[in-house]
Amino acid sequence: MTLETDTSYGIVIAGHGSRDKEGVQEFEDTIALLKKQHPHKVVTHGFLEFASPTIDYAIRENIKMGSKRIVMIPAILFAASHGKNDMPIEMLSTKKEFPDVDFQYAGAMELHPLLLKLFQERIIEAEARSSRTIKRSESLLVIVGRGTTDSDTNSNVSKLTRMIEEGMGFGASFVCYSGTAEPMVRNGIEFAAKMGFKRLVVIPYFLFTGVLIKRIYQAADEVSELFPDLEILKAQYLGVHENVTNVWMEKAEEGINGKAVMNCTLCKYRTQIVGFEKEVGTVQEAHHLHVRGLNENNESQEHHHHDHSHGHHHHHASDEVEKQKAEIYVPHPIEAESFKIIEEQYDWLKIPESHRPVIQRLVHTSGDFSIVEDISISKDAVESGVRALISGSGIITDVTMVKSGLKRALLSQIGTEVVCEVHEEETRLLAKAATITRSAAGIRRAWQKRGDDVIVAIGDAPTAVMETIRLIKEQNWRPHLIIGLPVGFVGTQECKEQLRQIEEVPVITNSGNRGGSPWAAAVVNALMIRAVNHLAVS
Repeated sequence: MTLETDTSYGIVIAGHGSRDKEGVQEFEDTIALLKKQHPHKVVTHGFLEFASPTIDYAIRENIKMGSKRIVMIPAILFAASHGKNDMPIEMLSTKKEFPDVDFQYAGAMELHPLLLKLFQERIIEAEARSSRTIKRSESLLVIVGRGTTDSDTNSNVSKLTRMIEEGMGFGASFVCYSGTAEPMVRNGIEFAAKMGFKRLVVIPYFLFTGVLIKRIYQAADEVSELFPDLEILKAQYLGVHENVTNVWMEKAEEGINGKAVMNCTLCKYRTQIVGFEKEVGTVQEAHHLHVRGLNENNESQEHHHHDHSHGHHHHHASDEVEKQKAEIYVPHPIEAESFKIIEEQYDWLKIPESHRPVIQRLVHTSGDFSIVEDISISKDAVESGVRALISGSGIITDVTMVKSGLKRALLSQIGTEVVCEVHEEETRLLAKAATITRSAAGIRRAWQKRGDDVIVAIGDAPTAVMETIRLIKEQNWRPHLIIGLPVGFVGTQECKEQLRQIEEVPVITNSGNRGGSPWAAAVVNALMIRAVNHLAVS
């Protein structure tokens, strides 16, 4: 069965063209992808210069195939002179030959959320190819734009750069251009290399390869030779991808319907933007009402998280935890009775006093006294964890089940933030690009974003434990405490054995295959109870 051709309107994709055969091929491969996705649509393409067929030929071929309405899509990222003058003139000149055909002109691709997402993927892929693990806060993002005589278009590259820098947590960013605008790419990358970062990520905001792309990468190689101790990663341009064709189709629908494109397309409350995906649909509230009515006797306290990020602190109002007044922890009567039984049925005198609350809560969670002999608590581990919670340090978990098991009332009284990155989009992309598990990728991203001022609680994935150990050994990560209690039969005993050998950071773990998210949450809850009781009486 064949699909009937849809002649409601035809699509003409207008490209700039390139002297580089690979660039032309990538463009044509993307056209082929579009046709495969929409086999019922009439799609033709043409080039403004340097390649064939020409745009006027593409229009004529589209009409020959039965189209009575034509929408031309400028396959360019920003309009500038090509999109504002050259391509529309091509369409208008041909239009005179076909007075009975309705012609519409669509908008350029611009900073579409799908393109930003693809751009993010290209950066993550470049980072994953490196043998080095470096924090984003110690990396400088260098975005290379095409460069035009249109200052509005050039400024869009700066807007893109700022959005990606903040959304992905880079230490800083720098913009340069491949032509026409300053700074030019060679000088720009060299200037960026002198800014004191450990890594430069150079990425062109281009659709396809070509002469300019190859010059950009050559410039990066030349600068790399001048700075041998600096890692310069070359990330790929956008390239052949369904996100590109999906943007073309969206522009086609907008163009044929005469829809005005508003700048709210990139509003983080309306659509998913890199780094702010969770804020779609959130209630927009004033965030400065807290200053009303304050007088000189009321001081606002803010906890500063230090992550060695060159002065960049990424605070989001939706993530902040309002600290409540601490009160002595009063257990539920059934819980109190359970702990009384636990106290009576074991000889706790042989267990260090500071360790007892943690181990007793694990017994309560598991219902099994035999685990007491399996638990390993390094020197000062409990004290370090309690001190960190009292000071408001964050808590990192490997899975949401650990996060869900934490007592909310205690979290509110301490005023700490619990972070689990496992289900974030960038975690998925990192796991795919680096060929690691989502749990390991979530731990790596949490380290990148949160630094040392955290407690790590792992209750599910041995790979998360191994990534934590690697970061401690190779990147000098120094969280206040590691709670490693994963459950399972693959790699579980081995990762715990390696964790017990860690001397750089306090550790709470166990031996064997037992464990799980409830265990990890139980340890954190025990520490939070001690922290809250301390705050309540101090």
